[in-house]
Amino acid sequence: MKKIFLLMAGLAAAIAAEAQDFSTHFHNKTLRIDYHFVGNAEQQIVALDELASEEGWAGRRVNLDKVPVRGNGDIKVIDTESGKVLYRNAFSSLFQEWLVTDEAKEVTKSFEATFLVPFPKKEVFVEITLLSNEGEKQASLRHKVTPSDKLIRNMDSRTPQPHEYLLRSGSSEECIDVAIVAEGYTAEEMETFMTDARTACEEIFKYEPFAQHKAKFNVVAVKVPSKQSNVSVPQDDEWRETALNSNFMTFYSPRYLTTNSVHSIHDALAGIDYEHLIILANTDTYGGGGIYNSYTLTTAHNPMFKPVVVHEFGHSFGALADEYFYEHDDHTDGTYKLGYEPWEQNITTMVDFESKWKDMVAEGVEVPSQPTKERQENYTIGVYEGGGYMTKGMYRPAVICRMRDNVATQFCEVCQRAIERIILYNTEQE
Repeated sequence: MKKIFLLMAGLAAAIAAEAQDFSTHFHNKTLRIDYHFVGNAEQQIVALDELASEEGWAGRRVNLDKVPVRGNGDIKVIDTESGKVLYRNAFSSLFQEWLVTDEAKEVTKSFEATFLVPFPKKEVFVEITLLSNEGEKQASLRHKVTPSDKLIRNMDSRTPQPHEYLLRSGSSEECIDVAIVAEGYTAEEMETFMTDARTACEEIFKYEPFAQHKAKFNVVAVKVPSKQSNVSVPQDDEWRETALNSNFMTFYSPRYLTTNSVHSIHDALAGIDYEHLIILANTDTYGGGGIYNSYTLTTAHNPMFKPVVVHEFGHSFGALADEYFYEHDDHTDGTYKLGYEPWEQNITTMVDFESKWKDMVAEGVEVPSQPTKERQENYTIGVYEGGGYMTKGMYRPAVICRMRDNVATQFCEVCQRAIERIILYNTEQE
């Protein structure tokens, strides 16, 4: 009995020590780091742009040195004396998606990126690394951050944009903070934006596992006004002056809606608690985009708004891959290679299926699996060919899923488990 008591006491002490790590190493402040990712298909570099600070930290305070999935990038805060990783986060970027396009073989471009990390109490290294889909290092940068540096821009004097909470479950220390941001709405259209933001919020929390973990989220709608209504639609030769400079035709794909003005997004959110972003575009043109730990950007007035905003949040929050596929698409060709296991949890090349959902395939379900009508209707977990934009050699866990079809009424169980892991990673100590 004494041994059991000592073991339990030791475990409790370890958990308590882990919980104290945040206050030991960080202030209740945010360090914002702006970068430029620059390069082409052959060569890439990371360049530091600017550092800024704000009071309050809306990110996680648990599992500080861990990541739930690899992503296509990694940012670390490292103690300069011990070399210990004090904070770590994974991400993906639009730049890395662009690197596999034909355009990247012909021209060098620059893409903006911004990351929020807790503000250190003493001098640290920040190390950022870009990885290919195969996990190979593409570029990295290590730079020193001195908390007393007079050139760290203080953002506290900025007046926050008007904002309104749609869901407030607790403090930022307890909850995951999501900001829904207006794009292409004029000052006179903010009531329309608020209606759209409420719709997006309500729709996301209809889906599991968001529904059962709703109490772990705060959602704030941020009323950022644009000079012109709607957003830029280059395929229709329509260019507009909007707050976040978003546009369709990303990588020349008519439905791919993104923005490269990432620094402007974070400028607009100064003084507001947030860690995940959903940007609503005031347009009825179909499309959207979602980038892991960067942002979701989606059209708000297309008939497919509701399923699309949930799908894109599956990318930006849940680190999920697209499960649909085409015979040929210039925008997505080359995204994955079949000799490697993709990092996203809902697609597999079978190179390392043990790390994916093998444990969720029921006895009697053949591998690869046949997409029968019964299995479609029951969301039966199997190994169905086609996913990650590829018709052959890439597999998905269900016949239909919110990450594949607009008609799907739920995330499949594999996607649900992947999303839940990220929710718990952000809110509960492992």
